[in-house]
Amino acid sequence: MQYEQVIARLKAEANPDNIAGIARYGISTANSLGISVYTLRKIAKEIKPGHDLALQLWDSGIHEARLLAGFVDEPDKVTAAQLEHWAQGFDSWDIVDQASELISKTPHVLGKIREWSSRDEEFVKRAAFSLIAELAWYDKKLTDEDFEEFFSLIKKSATDERNFVRKAVNWALRNIGKRNATLNRRAIEVAREIKMIDSKAARWIAADALRELTGEAVQKRVGAK
Repeated sequence: MQYEQVIARLKAEANPDNIAGIARYGISTANSLGISVYTLRKIAKEIKPGHDLALQLWDSGIHEARLLAGFVDEPDKVTAAQLEHWAQGFDSWDIVDQASELISKTPHVLGKIREWSSRDEEFVKRAAFSLIAELAWYDKKLTDEDFEEFFSLIKKSATDERNFVRKAVNWALRNIGKRNATLNRRAIEVAREIKMIDSKAARWIAADALRELTGEAVQKRVGAK
């Protein structure tokens, strides 16, 4: 499909009745067509992946088109400048988390984690920890030692009280701790260190992470002894 065809397809799927429901989940409704992610992924399968198409979809400003851009872009063609341009449009957790699936597969991912984890914008900062969560779950090339830097970033941002940041910091810590037994032990240790910080956000992050990481299901998953 060409850009105009994709936009027409999206508009044909528009469901204004869904917009109020989307808002209840904390998702931005600005320029939204009310299309579910399930439907968007179905549409993505009908489209041949294309970098230029992804750029056009993002620049349309339509919420669902931006989600679709992350689904159809080609990771090896994504540039650092493009990611910074996209970051300026991060205005909702779903945009960040879906785009992270793409960004985690690009050569720029580690650099963006380091850079964005220190940024002030709520959703840009969230992106750094969403990316850590993605890498912890899917990237088999990273070693246990690679995650030490991520633990440092997690501890540094554990006092951020903003909802979408603290949840992503927590998500990153939990995903690392579910990777294997060694990282599980280390994540639990880090969570206990975070728990000692005089911060409501830090205490919440630590308590939630410890609850899951020390639980029977995760301990069985990682084969901890």
